[in-house]
Order: sequence, then structure tokens, then C-alpha cells
Amino acid sequence: MARVLFIVSGATYWVLKDGTRYATGYWAEEFANPYKILTDAGHEIVVATPNGVTPSVDMMSLRPEMVGGNDSALELEAVIRSAEVMRRPLRLSDVRLEDYDGVYLPGGHGPMSDLAWDADAGRLLTQQLTSGNPLFIVCHAPASMLATRIHGESPFKGFDITCFTNEEEEGVGLAPLAPWLLETDVQEKVGVNFSRGPIWEPYMVEDRNLVTGQNPASAAILGNRMLEILK
Repeated sequence: MARVLFIVSGATYWVLKDGTRYATGYWAEEFANPYKILTDAGHEIVVATPNGVTPSVDMMSLRPEMVGGNDSALELEAVIRSAEVMRRPLRLSDVRLEDYDGVYLPGGHGPMSDLAWDADAGRLLTQQLTSGNPLFIVCHAPASMLATRIHGESPFKGFDITCFTNEEEEGVGLAPLAPWLLETDVQEKVGVNFSRGPIWEPYMVEDRNLVTGQNPASAAILGNRMLEILK
């Protein structure tokens, strides 16, 4: 069985353009769906965060209207509650990538607040990408690619990716308040080749050992792809 590292945001808020703190964290289904897919198949998950802080779920991501109803919300909550690994994360600075068969980063707005600027996240992503081992990143978590830049150059330059779109950011009402927009900055500052599907629909892009997903609905298809690759 495989051992998969989940690199999760430790942020609890994101400072908006007007200086207000927008409560955030990781997005429930982006953690819970791949976690359940992998653990049900017998794989082991280890969680790591900046400074080993316990990650916080974005409470909006557990609202029934955000996840397709009460039953779905309760299922996500049950998975998160059962995931003991979320309560004892490693520090990113202590992670040894040779201990893992794959790496996955769930989103939520949290990564826009911490992983995008985290030197350890940048180092680990660079190592994983260049090793050729599987790297899966969904929704807002491609923000972490910004942390891989050294003198303005990122190893992700020229890779085909997707991520949460500006149109989706407008849909949740944050685009006018956001200090930066992910779709714009990963293209302008990292130099990736960006593509997307319809808003809120599952969409996945695979380029070499890098697999990215557009939005929360894409997390399950990334989880299933992980399952195929790790078998």
C-alpha cells in the first residue's frame, strides 16, 4: 500500500484588499473526498502544515447548499472528524519526501494566505516535481507554485495546469476584494499554460507527473486518478 503526503494550509483567514480578515482554511470536500478514496483502498495518509499547526476547515465548505445537500455535508463532516491525521500534522520543514509515494495539496482560500509564500512548501513542491513522482494539486492550492520561484523562475514554468478560475472567484463574490487572483498570477508569475472547463464542473489536467484540478468538484476525480497511479 502507498503512503501519501497531504500538504494542507494552516491559515484561518485571508487578508483582503480592504484589510479585512476573511475567515478561511482548507475546503472540506477537497480534503475529505481524496482522503476517503485513498484510505478506503488501504493507503496511508500523512498530513503536513506550515509549522505543524492543526488545519482549520473553512466552515462555508460544510454548508449544505455548498455541497449538494444535508447528507453530503454530514458525510464530509464525518470523514473530517474521523481523520485523526489532521490533529497531529507534521511540520513542513520536517518532511522527507523519500518517505512518500505521492503528494497531494487540497485548496480552499487558505493556500492563498500561507502556502503561496511558504519556503518549505516551495522547496517540497520543487523536489516532488523534479523527482518525477506523482504530484496532485487542486483548486486554490496551485497558489503554492508561487513559492517555488527563485529569482523569478519556477520549475512549473511551461507545465499545463488548471486551477480555480477568475470567473469562479467572481461567482463566490471575492474577485473584487481579493488582493490577487490565482488564475492571473499563476500565468503571469509562474509561467504555466492554463486551461479550464465550465465553472463548478470537474476538470483535470495531467502533464508529466503533475495532475491539477480546477475546483472542489475536481477533488474526487483527482482522488480516483491518484488511486490509479499509486496501485
